Amino acid sequence: MTEKNVQYFTEKEEEFANLLIGIGIKKNIAKVLVFLANTPESTSHAIEHGTDLRQPEVSLAIKYLRDQRWIRSRESPPEKKGRPMKFYALAKPITMIIDNIEAEKKNEANNQLALIKKITGLSPRIPSKTSLDGYHRN
Repeated sequence: MTEKNVQYFTEKEEEFANLLIGIGIKKNIAKVLVFLANTPESTSHAIEHGTDLRQPEVSLAIKYLRDQRWIRSRESPPEKKGRPMKFYALAKPITMIIDNIEAEKKNEANNQLALIKKITGLSPRIPSKTSLDGYHRN
């Protein structure tokens, strides 16, 4: 039997993942991102064990991270019969990825503020509190 070393989140890594989740990053994506930020490269199976996510959750996170061009993968020939093993690693430093996330979140916030301004401009004027003093509901 071969012995494998499985990495688990430290308290600091757990906090990092929770902060990413707090700003709107999906839980599975945040956990895989933090895991890969602290590992030179890893297999999907090791990611599953280290993040406590199921295989479909890891696959969806890998797809999203690949679409963002934040990770790269390579295949290794199988040790025995079977499929080649895929290894995943960050394609750029985590600081650059965080910069990308920050820019995306700022853009989302600016879009929301623009919509609020548009709503405010189109909405009927709301009477002030003093003009409501004589107003009573039926």
